[in-house]
Amino acid sequence: MSMRDKITTALKTAMKTRDTDRLAALRLINAAIKDRDIAARGEGGAEISDAEIITVLTRMVKQRRESARAYEEAARLDLAEKEAAEISVIEDFLPRQMSEDEIEAAVAAVVAETGAASVRDIGKVMGLLKTRHAGEMDFAKAGAAVKARLG
Repeated sequence: MSMRDKITTALKTAMKTRDTDRLAALRLINAAIKDRDIAARGEGGAEISDAEIITVLTRMVKQRRESARAYEEAARLDLAEKEAAEISVIEDFLPRQMSEDEIEAAVAAVVAETGAASVRDIGKVMGLLKTRHAGEMDFAKAGAAVKARLG
């Protein structure tokens, strides 16, 4: 089942159960995907792939985390909770995130495979990590692990 089908099924289920908060978040997901589809059509492509949908969802989670942090700083806990609820709905469709130990192991494997020895090789290592672990890894943490290993 493709990502689109999973999201559509979840949307229909939320409509039937009248889960308004989940329904609103799923509609936001659909809107973001359709927006990216339209941009891809302008570039001569068709519908975006599941990998690109994962990228869109990851970006949505990042945006909501930043918004929630800003709302908490502004003492708007009601809005921060709404953002957190949207994050949990979006994360239902993302692959499981790797733990710190798994990130370290993946970084060590790629460094060994590429023969990276200095800070100049960070780009090569990160590129390979992004290709292999898109949507599974927090690349901010991975970047720090790569720098620590090569720096």
